[in-house]
Amino acid sequence: MTSPHPGLGLRVVASGATDLVLTRTFAAPAPLVFAALTEPELLRRWYGARGWQLTVCEVDLRPGGVWRFVATGPGGSEMELHGLFREVVPPVRLTQTEIHRDWADGAALVTTVLDETDGYTTMTVTAQYSSPEIRDMVVRSPMQLGAGEGYDRLAAVLATLPPQLPDERHDP
Repeated sequence: MTSPHPGLGLRVVASGATDLVLTRTFAAPAPLVFAALTEPELLRRWYGARGWQLTVCEVDLRPGGVWRFVATGPGGSEMELHGLFREVVPPVRLTQTEIHRDWADGAALVTTVLDETDGYTTMTVTAQYSSPEIRDMVVRSPMQLGAGEGYDRLAAVLATLPPQLPDERHDP
């Protein structure tokens, strides 16, 4: 799939022995992107690959707060992930643990940084896995396709939102 804005598509790069870095630019201001990444009513509209629906979305957005997602896909298959927020700095930074239900040792530390320039926000997600083997398993999985489709859905949702949401809790 070609991005409607050249250069805005998802880039995924392995970094060091255990990290994976995902970068995507959105035609939206950082507070809007932050809201779409953290507010259940917006997350339900875009999270996951095509054909998947976020059926459980719990977000306690504060350091030490718990989050939990369950996505249901074609044929009823489920993907569950959860974790704790370690750092919440609206609208520029979010750090959380991420644990996938189906992975024996799949805990990751995920840091999301949003950098806005001229109304475009570049999102950089760095996932630090517990071992090179886990990181390599993620690289071999359909994660890149699913994340790319999910972020395409996010871009479409962002395009439907007003430039500033009425809830001002995400303002800098």
